[in-house]
Amino acid sequence: MTGLTDPWVYTSEDILRDYHRLERSKDLDPLMERIGNAKYVLLGEASHGTHEYYTWRTAISKRLIEEKGFSFIAVEGDWPDCYKLNRLVKAYPGSGIKAEDVVRDFRRWPTWMWANWEIVAFSEWMKNFNVGLSAENKIGFYGLDIYSLWESMEVIVDYLQKEDPVTAEFAMKAVNCFEPYKEEDNYVNALNALKPDCKNEVVRLLQEIRKKAPQYDGDREAGLNAEMNAMVLADAEKYYQAMITFRDNSWNVRDKHMMETLNALMKFHGPRAKVIVWEHNTHIGDARATAMRQEGLLNVGQLVREQHEAEGVVLVGFGSYEGSVIAGSSWGDPMKKMIVPPAKENSVEEILHRDSTENKLLIFDKNTTLKERFNNWLGHRAIGVVYNTERENGNYVPTILPSRYDAFLYINQTKALHPLHIKPDGHLMPETYPFGM
Repeated sequence: MTGLTDPWVYTSEDILRDYHRLERSKDLDPLMERIGNAKYVLLGEASHGTHEYYTWRTAISKRLIEEKGFSFIAVEGDWPDCYKLNRLVKAYPGSGIKAEDVVRDFRRWPTWMWANWEIVAFSEWMKNFNVGLSAENKIGFYGLDIYSLWESMEVIVDYLQKEDPVTAEFAMKAVNCFEPYKEEDNYVNALNALKPDCKNEVVRLLQEIRKKAPQYDGDREAGLNAEMNAMVLADAEKYYQAMITFRDNSWNVRDKHMMETLNALMKFHGPRAKVIVWEHNTHIGDARATAMRQEGLLNVGQLVREQHEAEGVVLVGFGSYEGSVIAGSSWGDPMKKMIVPPAKENSVEEILHRDSTENKLLIFDKNTTLKERFNNWLGHRAIGVVYNTERENGNYVPTILPSRYDAFLYINQTKALHPLHIKPDGHLMPETYPFGM
């Protein structure tokens, strides 16, 4: 891959013509215009621990809900935890009173991704927005990810034992099938201990739940909840097998699962539904415009474009030049605040910083000059839940920016997210908006 340089010299006139300022909610008007009547809006992030990514996604989401009638938020989180938050914001019986109490129960590492003050603030806003709305019009909050195997099993068994003892027997067989994974931490040992094939058991469970879901009692989404937890089991079998045998397609299994969950949610919400997706750039930016394509990897952004382009799809990426972030030094390590160094030379972020230090909104489709300028391979920083600044060069994904995204939010300097169990300085809750409302 060549061409990782920027031959353009941008003048102040070019900057005024091609970039939209990004300081307050009103500055999102060009993005709202670009979104138009699209039914799928995917909002990224360049890390899982940056305050501004969460608050700008919140600002965009609020406007989409209020002005364009979007139906729900779907995030890179576990279904069982996020469904508890969904029940809270819709004020289902027994769901709790405060978002903080529910979000504190997001316990799977990395806890800070959703157990943070920024999510508490947005959840309380959704809860207040839903007051007085009919059940079918309340804004929802759902998790798309595949990691909640044991939690999903527990939810299914507990629920079916009360509502459907016959189907509960299928659930117990699926649980027994997965026991080797729970007992063995070592992938090789787990593979040796695994029963021949979990797939038949979990597929039978999923088929039974889908057949009987409309008959289940409880809140109006009880059947959906059971089905989505069963889907986690069905796809987790494929995911764990790929991980255990060190196959490269575990990434694809995960993103296909998230896509299947998204499609199920859209079907549940009906033909007029519109969805806002919150995930990392590596999931929502079209993989075909990155080095992932050469590795045989796909992602949610690519799949949504392929399956739903006719219904309107807008992919929005995020990035920043420098700042701080919450992450761990290795998987499972305690979270800590880390310094994000200035972006490396001729990366997407360094070019935008070099042009000007203001925050910027880029809209690609109507700006020929902007598309031409970024229509070559450039490094684009991606920070995960594990971050090591000594390996900074490995955090850049070769990207053709205007093909990967339809729009891009650049924040020059960012600060770390505010996890719930890190006490805010002098306040019950830190400032959760990047601008005055």
